[in-house]
Amino acid sequence: MSHRCPPSLLSLAIDAALFNLHNISDLSFLPEHILIDLFLRTLKAGKLNPRILKVFVATGNEEILSMIRALNIQLVLTPILPTRCSDKF
Repeated sequence: MSHRCPPSLLSLAIDAALFNLHNISDLSFLPEHILIDLFLRTLKAGKLNPRILKVFVATGNEEILSMIRALNIQLVLTPILPTRCSDKF
């Protein structure tokens, strides 16, 4: 009979962060190894969207930025068009 070890508290915390990533606006305070693990889990879970990508990019972490470049992940900027003409040309 094999006994499975329960997940570590760190692993549970990263899972909770992944589940609540849509509510997180700053990850720069995280230690690098946790940030990288969270980024990889985000990719694996298919939760990387433009807003979350910006949060990871804003950390300035070189390893994260390198992974983004290596995977050719592009930040698509959608232009916002004015709804009315308020400026004269």
